Amino acid sequence: MSEITPEIIAEHGISDDEYAKILEILDGRTPNLTELGIFSVMWSEHCSYKSSKKWLKTLPTEGPQVICGPGENAGVVDIGDGQAAIFKMESHNHPSYIEPYQGAATGVGGILRDVFTMGARPVCNLNALRFGSPDHPKTRHLVSGVVAGIGGYGNCVGVPTVGGECEFHESYNGNILVNAMTVGVADQDRIFYSAAAGVGNPVVYVGSKTGRDGIHGATMASAEFSEDSEEKRPTVQVGDPFTEKLLIEACLELMATDMIVAIQDMGAAGLTSSSFEMASKGGMGVELDLDHVPQRESNMTAYEMMLSESQERMLMVLKPGREDEARKIFEKWELDFAVVGHLTDTGHMVLKHKGEIVADLPIDPLALASPEYDRPWERTPAPAPLDANDVPAPNDPMAALETLVGTPALASKRWIWEQYDHMVMGDTLGIGRPGGADAALVRVHGTKKALAATSDCTPRYCKADPVEGGRQVVAEAWRNITATGAKPLAITDNMNFGNPEKPQIMGQFVGCIEGMREACTALDFPVVSGNVSLYNETNGQAILPTPTIGAIGLMSDYEKAVGIGFRNAGDAVILIGDTNGHLGQSLYLRELQGREDGPPPPVDLALERKNGDLVRDLIQSGLANACHDIADGGLLVTVAEMAMGGAIGAEISVPDSAIPVHAWLFGEDQARYVVATNDPDAVMAKALEAGVTAVRIGTTGGDALSLAGGEGVALSALKKKNEDWMPGFMGAA
Repeated sequence: MSEITPEIIAEHGISDDEYAKILEILDGRTPNLTELGIFSVMWSEHCSYKSSKKWLKTLPTEGPQVICGPGENAGVVDIGDGQAAIFKMESHNHPSYIEPYQGAATGVGGILRDVFTMGARPVCNLNALRFGSPDHPKTRHLVSGVVAGIGGYGNCVGVPTVGGECEFHESYNGNILVNAMTVGVADQDRIFYSAAAGVGNPVVYVGSKTGRDGIHGATMASAEFSEDSEEKRPTVQVGDPFTEKLLIEACLELMATDMIVAIQDMGAAGLTSSSFEMASKGGMGVELDLDHVPQRESNMTAYEMMLSESQERMLMVLKPGREDEARKIFEKWELDFAVVGHLTDTGHMVLKHKGEIVADLPIDPLALASPEYDRPWERTPAPAPLDANDVPAPNDPMAALETLVGTPALASKRWIWEQYDHMVMGDTLGIGRPGGADAALVRVHGTKKALAATSDCTPRYCKADPVEGGRQVVAEAWRNITATGAKPLAITDNMNFGNPEKPQIMGQFVGCIEGMREACTALDFPVVSGNVSLYNETNGQAILPTPTIGAIGLMSDYEKAVGIGFRNAGDAVILIGDTNGHLGQSLYLRELQGREDGPPPPVDLALERKNGDLVRDLIQSGLANACHDIADGGLLVTVAEMAMGGAIGAEISVPDSAIPVHAWLFGEDQARYVVATNDPDAVMAKALEAGVTAVRIGTTGGDALSLAGGEGVALSALKKKNEDWMPGFMGAA
């Protein structure tokens, strides 16, 4: 057994204070290497949330729709008729930078397991991707590998990938972000949890065999990169989607019986975290015999087996005497099944290997006493104000529009989503396919209901003003759900930030949480699950603060849902919400003026709620033929996307106002939507009744988009500009 030296302790990412705490927990006894490794992964940032949990506790997590909030494998919300939606988002950032295909693929596999572990059949996947500058030498390679990994895994496992986002910014050059989200559906009386119970009950391992891949994956994900990031390839797991498909079916078959007491997937920290978390939640002890762990490599040590992050594995506690029945199910699906231990009343984790006790650790002190840091933080200074009159106007607004829709920020990402099977399972609604609506729409099988799902973040806002950015990211997700006609239910968050030991980075985190808390509370949009990914920086260069929000909503009758594309010539185009021409942090400013300054647009949460409730009412009443929320690029980009989406043009009139024309066209004021309707009088009457600003700004028709009294741009030219960038970039030598 290796001697525990200061160097070995440091290699495991354990600080001096943390090691002193370990000695205290062990009553002064020096841990052996296996025990040290267990502490290392359980107390890693990735598994323990030691820098973030103080602030995560301040988020609203309850509501009448919430069945289970944070703390389980995924969040659970009520969708009526005795059914529940189960969903979560998680990061696989560091692995995807080191080995893009397997890193992204296993990210998808892991989030799928979080959902079906709870008894849900996965019904859709989404992903939020952030890459470095397009001219960085590694970007094309990373995009290619990540997209292939997501598509390869999701397509093979047979779950549709229906939505997401992809952005490029130089801050991600050395640390890309791959955030994966899965939504599943279950019956409310067949939801499974992870708290172990019953002294003597068997602990069972199912799925794939354990190998040496992924060892120290959780630790690697809890440290920033340096020049040696390529050498960390052995810490990236290897996925097998075909085995995962078998595992889904076997688990759901077992869940149809009454054999399961508790179940947990083996994600980060593998057998260690799954066994410790199940025992701790149930107040139990566990004894494991590692000789019974199915292994695909010879001479594996206890350390390797406990820390391996091999994929497609689950741990469960069964009712006594039911092992043979359960074994038959897993053998039918050609999966490993092994009784690897039993529950005890000792409160200890006792590991045996080759007839000897190789670890004996108290469970609750280790699981519950993980460090909780109150990191020093600094509030981000407020940006200097920006007057729209001081921002140059374009010579030709329509030429400016053409340029904007062809930038990496706004260009169509069709090249990506065409590699994903978004129609498998047959429940993805046509209007809710990628690019068709502000949120994906997936029918709840056999019903008239549909789930709306989206992923959103505007990192440039969060960097300029984390509190306002935090409000905006929640409001944007709420708007995207609303713009389909669905009722927003709840969110999952994926908090991607740099090194929390730097006060300015920790200040970004604290500010974003503050803004998110305010928005979630004001919009009745609770956080039910999530993930924190810190240390996203390389050689001291941090990513933009990126608190990605995954959100779901419910459409009671999917036939009433609308997409973004204009559907009829002659419809009135109506702008919902107040326009002040805010150009700070806008894409117009960044992409056309080469500036990233000014404050982000302010978010009025009362206005968000009022305007969104009106829009949902318009859609449910059948008064909106198309709807699109106004976000990146402002009003003119929004109308262009609606025109391209429906292959129907429009003429837009700029109203007389004190706002500069270019600020009216390209400003990114919040709480706004564009609605197309064939009954503008009824829409205006409803808006007046609700006290919401509504202005008719144009009429649909023709094959061009134009401003009244000016030259237009043909939709074919606009669409070509929008569609050409991504294939051109990926096909370039």
